[in-house]
This record gives sequence, structure tokens and C-alpha cells, in this order.
Amino acid sequence: MLIEDGKENVMGKIEGIKIKNYGPIREVVLGRTLSHQKPEPLGNMITIIGPSGNGKSTLADAFGFIADCLELGLEAACDANNRGGYDQLISQGVKEPISFEIYYRENKNTTPITYELEIDKDKYERPYVKMERLRYRNQKIGRPLSFLYLQNGVGYAFEGKKGGQDEQGNEIDGKKVNVNLSDKRRLGIVTLGAMKQYERIEKFLGFLRSWYLCYFLPDVARRIQTAAPHPYLDRHGSNINNVAQYMYRENKNEFMKVLEHIQDKLPGIYKIEPQKFDNGQMMLKFWENGFENAFYSPKMSDGTLKLFAYYLLLHERNPRQLVFIEEPENGLYHHYLADLAGEMAENVGDSNKKQLFVTTHSPFFVNALRPQDVWVLKKEEDGYSTATRASEYPFVKELSEEGVELGDMWYSKYFG
Repeated sequence: MLIEDGKENVMGKIEGIKIKNYGPIREVVLGRTLSHQKPEPLGNMITIIGPSGNGKSTLADAFGFIADCLELGLEAACDANNRGGYDQLISQGVKEPISFEIYYRENKNTTPITYELEIDKDKYERPYVKMERLRYRNQKIGRPLSFLYLQNGVGYAFEGKKGGQDEQGNEIDGKKVNVNLSDKRRLGIVTLGAMKQYERIEKFLGFLRSWYLCYFLPDVARRIQTAAPHPYLDRHGSNINNVAQYMYRENKNEFMKVLEHIQDKLPGIYKIEPQKFDNGQMMLKFWENGFENAFYSPKMSDGTLKLFAYYLLLHERNPRQLVFIEEPENGLYHHYLADLAGEMAENVGDSNKKQLFVTTHSPFFVNALRPQDVWVLKKEEDGYSTATRASEYPFVKELSEEGVELGDMWYSKYFG
């Protein structure tokens, strides 16, 4: 799921995603996809709100499931993270397969690429990859061309940077190679993306592997780790001191500037310094107002550690392309949340370097955001979730332009 140390960071972001038949998500579309071209594409800061039990955690887990399929294989991914297997994942009463559609663009000047994935059960009741496809719209002929298309592990792929096959079977440019996978429980992009000749598949696989799903746990972050520099925070933040060690080793001056920036964001903290020990290990020291001596990171409060971890995440040397954070408000004082949300939105900017998804219950966090960047998940009478952009609700966009904060509108039930 992480970019390997020393490798060049990939570029790209999701303009839209469609999820079907995944638990309480019968069909949800965020942004623009190949099959839903009218909506505006997703920006770089996407926040999902809604009451508990309306599908926010399921939506986050859908991203995690795709990432786990890459690393573990399909069957193991169905069982990982307490998912309970395929039968517990698929929406109740549905006979169609679980499916995903990701609409992805490498940069503003490239043609969008669509990745489609369908997952079903075979005659032995085991999950397998029923269909997998990568395609792009050829500007010359004005229609989509598939450069990877597999059904039950059998199909074709195109080598190089161009070429594909249309729906009528016409081959346009490139070199087509017939494919017959021996294991239908592994994604074809994993197998073919390991081969240099399939350059476009390799690049898309690198994008997916750069995803990072974060659920920071302060108690875990207090554990003393062995001395080993890590380029990236793990999901729970247990290696926060190892990441500091890595950043200090790679560029001490840059790391000290990062610490100076972060310390201004942490209430009551006026200085942060790394402490390097004789065994090569490093631990962070925090100077807190009112105390003469510094505190080491394991002694800091939950809120301080969480805020520090989030700000450290925003200053990664080679940022992950897609970061998904669940409920950053847990354990944080509500007045800190608007600043955190504003820092996140400013950090991702409008380039293709980083995209941030966040789920939250906090109107204080939402106050720092724009209506087009917030999505409301709502469970309908049939038990399935729907997703609506906040800007699509009546009067929300107009009130926001008049200076009414979005979180206040949500709290006052103007929408959602």
C-alpha cells in the first residue's frame, strides 16, 4: 500500500468512483466516472459526513478492500480486517457481483483512465475476479479503448503507451497480447503491472499502491519502537518516532523546518526537538508551556499526539497519492478542527500530487470546507446508502457564498 523508499513518486488522482453491492452501499457514485459524465469531478479534498450507521465506515473500507486485494489477494482481502468473507461483504439480497469503477487522471493534460473490477463467487463458493478492465477515451476516434480486458482471467492486454480495442473488437495502434491468468483470485493488474512492457498498467498499479488509509491510535503511537527509519507512517501511527528518524536522516534542516511549522499548530507547545540516542533510536521531545523540562512523545496527551501525526502526514517528503482518514475529530478539542481542516485543504492544493478523503461527524471540521468538497451519506428506507454533494442541496451554495459556514448549516439541518 506504500510507495517504496527511494522510488519516484507517481502522479494522479481520482476524479470519481462508483461502488456497487458493497454492504449497505448498493450503488454510490462520488464525482465523475465514465458511466456518469455529468457530475463535476472530485477535487483534492473530499469529506464524507452523515449520521452514524449511514455507510461512512463502509465507504472507507471499500478503499481499504481494493488496497488489500493488491497486497493479499482477493480471497484473503475478503476475510481481512474483520470483513467476514464475501458473503458478509456483498449487499443483502443481491445476486449481481460486487463492483468498482475508478475514474483516474494522471495529470490535467492526460486522458482519464477507467478501471473496472467485478468480484463474484465461483461454483465452489469462493470469491474470484469475474471481470477487470482498464480503458481510456481515444481523442482521435472519440470512443473508449480497452488496453486491459479480462473475463474470468482470460482476455488481452496492450503493451506500451498507446493502443487498445474498442467495443466492436477493432484494434487501434499498439501491440495486443492474449492473456490467460492461472489464478483468478489475484487481480490481473498485479500480475501484468509487474512487467515493464505493460507500462500503463504498471503506472496505474503504482498509483493504487500509493494509497494510505489512516486511523491513528495514540496508545499505539506511545510504544517504543526499535531503531529503524521509516519513510511513512503506518495505519495506526505506531512508528511516529521512526518516521521522525527517517526525516531527520534524509534532510535534517528540512525536518527542523517541518517541526517549527508543526509546533505552531499544537496548542501549548512552543518547541519540538528530536532526541537521538546512542543506539541510533530517535524520540521526539515536546516543550510545553508552564513546564521547565521537555516531555518525550510517549508522555504527551492523546490530542497532541494525534494533531502531530496528522500534520506530520501532511509534510511527507514523497506524499502518498491518496490518503483516507477516518474521524480525525476523535480525541481532539473541537476548536482545533477547523484549523486542521483548513491546513489539510491548503496542503493538498489543486495539483495532482495528493488527494485527501476524510470522514467526520464534526461540524467544526466542515466549517473550513467548501460545499463542493463535502458529500452527505444518508441511509434510505430500503436500508441502502446514497451520496449527495452538499452543493446540490437547495440554498447551500448561495448561503456559503454569503459567508454562512458549511458546518453551521449542517448542524442547523439546512442539509443532510
